[in-house]
Amino acid sequence: MSSPENPYGLADLFPGFASHFIDTKAGRIFARSGGSGPPLLLLHGYPQTHAQWHKIAADLAQNFHLVLMDLRGYGASFVAAGEAGAAYTKRLMAEDAIEVMQALGYAQFHIAGHDRGGRVAYRLALDHPEHVLRLAVLDIVPTAMQWRYMDAEAAMRVYHWMFLAQPAPFPETLIGNAPLYYLEHTLKSWSASKSLDFIDPAALAHYRASFSQPERLHASCEDYRAGATLDRGYDEADLAAGKKIGQPLLVLWGTRGLPGGAPLDIWRQFAVDVQGQKIESGHFLPEENPQATLAALLAFFTAS
Repeated sequence: MSSPENPYGLADLFPGFASHFIDTKAGRIFARSGGSGPPLLLLHGYPQTHAQWHKIAADLAQNFHLVLMDLRGYGASFVAAGEAGAAYTKRLMAEDAIEVMQALGYAQFHIAGHDRGGRVAYRLALDHPEHVLRLAVLDIVPTAMQWRYMDAEAAMRVYHWMFLAQPAPFPETLIGNAPLYYLEHTLKSWSASKSLDFIDPAALAHYRASFSQPERLHASCEDYRAGATLDRGYDEADLAAGKKIGQPLLVLWGTRGLPGGAPLDIWRQFAVDVQGQKIESGHFLPEENPQATLAALLAFFTAS
């Protein structure tokens, strides 16, 4: 049964966690929180929601006070009005995250982000370093570098970067004719098994509920339009200015690899203290290989 705390009436993947609708200056963000210890914010990627962390949340909550939020436009968070990516920059999403954490009583926090959430995490650290203790990014290189390394092989693998960034309503119309087919094709094709075997059916129900809504489908395309233009421009400006992340940065990536060669060398152009490792996984590390992902995150975020 649906309720304000569970707007889609789906299975609770985080038993014992509190639910929050937090008003920010831009709109209302949905989040879950639980556990005790230093604050750790977890940010999901495309085409998922905060539910993607459910396999490792209980273990992380033994060491941290976890906050898991849906990014604007995803899950149960607000859908921002805007076109050409202007309302979906990672800069604005980072400001949402700061306001959520401040509303929960945290001026400083650890942060880990997968996919689009990783882009929000590193933008937050570049724009607002005073709020970040340590950060981890999962299976990404910086947006500017993703575009720089977009050769023919990369373009075939990550065609969605170009497709979703096309002007509205072109991708929305095509995907909207079969949104669940597109969602499940994406999840399968980015995984190591090329199947949905790695996803708990209850989590898949969360992804289906969000992705099948036309306004959220549009929001996810706007997210990629921002990545192709404004987000890329912010990265290029920081590179030109020599601006780098000062906090410790953990980089995790799956065995299918990342564009541009050595991920750690790429990230050292954006951060001064970089460590990381490859995880036996496709793109969806927290669900495909939760044990290795959990171990890496715990070792990093509990280090003194």
